[in-house]
Amino acid sequence: MHVLFLVLNKKEQVKPVLRALMNSGVSGATLMQSTGMGRTLADEIPVFGGLRQALNGDTVGNTTIFSVIEDERVLETAIRRITEIVGDLEKPGTGILFTVPVDRVIGSRRKQAVGGAAQN
Repeated sequence: MHVLFLVLNKKEQVKPVLRALMNSGVSGATLMQSTGMGRTLADEIPVFGGLRQALNGDTVGNTTIFSVIEDERVLETAIRRITEIVGDLEKPGTGILFTVPVDRVIGSRRKQAVGGAAQN
């Protein structure tokens, strides 16, 4: 079981990414508006000011999406579909994706069955 985190820089990609997660077998995700260090410090530190322009300076903030995913195949499918939408995450200004192992989840969630279908 892992939690997938995606910090997405382009707001127009949020809904397509959420649809891709759902179509991958992910039964739920949480979204938060977020702002990176570079954007926050851009006015104070000249180096970050240059980064602001490189990171589409007119855009304020990011969307952070995270989801606990039990099935490894669902996780890999979700990552593949996300990168099909957002492109090469190694390119500046795209976003960042990472996963973290999870050993316990307590609370309301839908359990994923083998093959990605959700069950109650």
